[in-house]
Amino acid sequence: ELPGRAEIRDRVEAMWNHPRRSVPWRRGERWFQLRNDGLQDQDVLWTAVAGDPADPAAPSDDRWEVLLDPNELSEDGTVSLTGTAVTDDGALVAYALSEAGSDWRTWHVREVATGEDRPDEVRWSKFAPAAWLPDGSGFLYGAYDPPEEGREFEATNQGMRLMLHRLGDDPDDDTVVYERPDQPRWGFVPEITHDDRWLVITVWEGTERETRIHLAPLDDERIGEVRPLLDAGDAQYFFLGLVGEHAWFQTDLAAPNGRVVAVHLDGTDDPVEVLTESEHRLNESHLVGGADGTDAYLVTGHLEHAISRVRVHGPLGGGPPTPLDPDDAHEVALPDVGSAGDPHGRGAGFAGGRRDRAFHLAFETFTAPIRILRHDLEDHTTVEAFPPGLAAPDDLVTEQVFVEHDGVRVPLFLIHRDDVDPTGDVPTVLWGYGGFDIPIVPQWRTQWRVWVELGGLLAVACLRGGGEYGKDWHDAGRLANKQHVFDDAIACAEWLTGEGGWTNTDQIGIEGRSNGGLLVGACLTQRPDLFGCAVPEVGVLDMLRFHEFTIGWGWVSDYGSADDPEQFEWLLAYSPYHNLEEGACYPPTLVTTGDHDDRVVPGHSFKFAAALQHAQGCDHPVVIRIDTSAGHGAGKPIGKLIDERADVIAFEAHHTGLS
Repeated sequence: ELPGRAEIRDRVEAMWNHPRRSVPWRRGERWFQLRNDGLQDQDVLWTAVAGDPADPAAPSDDRWEVLLDPNELSEDGTVSLTGTAVTDDGALVAYALSEAGSDWRTWHVREVATGEDRPDEVRWSKFAPAAWLPDGSGFLYGAYDPPEEGREFEATNQGMRLMLHRLGDDPDDDTVVYERPDQPRWGFVPEITHDDRWLVITVWEGTERETRIHLAPLDDERIGEVRPLLDAGDAQYFFLGLVGEHAWFQTDLAAPNGRVVAVHLDGTDDPVEVLTESEHRLNESHLVGGADGTDAYLVTGHLEHAISRVRVHGPLGGGPPTPLDPDDAHEVALPDVGSAGDPHGRGAGFAGGRRDRAFHLAFETFTAPIRILRHDLEDHTTVEAFPPGLAAPDDLVTEQVFVEHDGVRVPLFLIHRDDVDPTGDVPTVLWGYGGFDIPIVPQWRTQWRVWVELGGLLAVACLRGGGEYGKDWHDAGRLANKQHVFDDAIACAEWLTGEGGWTNTDQIGIEGRSNGGLLVGACLTQRPDLFGCAVPEVGVLDMLRFHEFTIGWGWVSDYGSADDPEQFEWLLAYSPYHNLEEGACYPPTLVTTGDHDDRVVPGHSFKFAAALQHAQGCDHPVVIRIDTSAGHGAGKPIGKLIDERADVIAFEAHHTGLS
């Protein structure tokens, strides 16, 4: 019922209503791509046959057809496609479906040529992709024991097993390829090398930075004994692929900003440095080409003050690894100041295989949605393969400032209309995250564009604890240093309401999701006088019990655990739920959650909202918005997202004075 809410919803819906495309990828003679015509609740998987197998460009639109439409699988749009794996020949796709926003996945298999499903159905998978055997006879996946009935969305997830499902077999008879009962918190990511000789298993433990690499030989589609290759747990390792008899990895071993090393498959030699550490964070790396006698190239994405730079090194040759000269790389021309590839560095915004001579990557800014670029490795040209479905207007401005405090410079992006100036009364939303080594970079969010178009200022902060400046920046905002994250956000708010001259304490709101919801909860309890409103979304808000539910134990690497007496004191000092003071005047607050959130269970939001309502000592409203058949955010239908964003914008506009 807030003023303008209906008009805001109409504008959010109109802004969402534009075509969207993922990066396309090729397997065999088939291309695949996720698409959305604008207001479809879920993205649709499309496929096309390549016209010329040697052509690096994806086929024209008239050659594509729908392979899988999740919108047909539920009346309310709450069944989502959360994973795909395609056989090397492009004949079969294993696809995972999730319901009501849950992280639980059920794997199915579809024949690409006919669009028909095979009878295979594999349940209780979570937190792992699928990987096909080279002959397409089966696929690997990660699974947990089925949870106790009635506790599917809150029971602790431990004891992952790496399983092999053979097509046509009863899933109850699937083979355990690898498990470690002595390490119940280990999880496994399987990958088959491009030469079909090895199964590479990345071993992770919660959100710990450190990973391990284990190997198993493949022989006549049989999986041999798993053995360790890099097992010290001393650094983060991302497997890039094989070049000759060496496995290449991106790592932060003795390199806080990241570097690339090569390790011989027999594991007898020390890692060979291929690409040295630079002064900027190495955010992602990929090997493209190198199969079937083609040249291999190393593609790297660095962040320079949270802004993307993409370079290509090579051709590499197939012999023993030798150090690359960074000055010999050629740079990929990007169309603007923004982010290219995947902001989280895991490759979701990048596609280029070992049989390709070009790669596709996603590019986005704060003011325009994703466009897909294609870069040719041989002639070094970059073209726009799929333009953005919505252009950036000329009157929107993105600038970056640095807020100096506590001996650090915190990057702060400011996005606004060009006719909006720092007058001291601009309605402002400060958004932040600050955790888990995740960099906050220029990115498109529909609600942000709407807020800025209406005349508000959007301030996006790159806080300690994130991944903008590598391992040292992350370490400066986790465990005993977690308070630094909140201090950075408070410093940004004080700059915006003080030296920066943009706004005042009545007209600034603070917003964040998940770990960012914790940020908001901590800031509003520590400095309730500093904000005109607060929106903690799907937040971690009870820091003494988060580790007792679902995958919460995995966040101990960033937060610590209340089971440890010293860490208990850290957590109690800032836990939002435990630091509410009865009778204090807190800002107007909108808490959001989903009833099927099995990552940050909704109990966090329920308890915090109730405690805040009880403690509130003035007439500022405290309300909670509980979405039904929705989870942590992934897979939420577009219709639900539009309603949610309209509510949040209307709340923030009302309480900061945005007309």
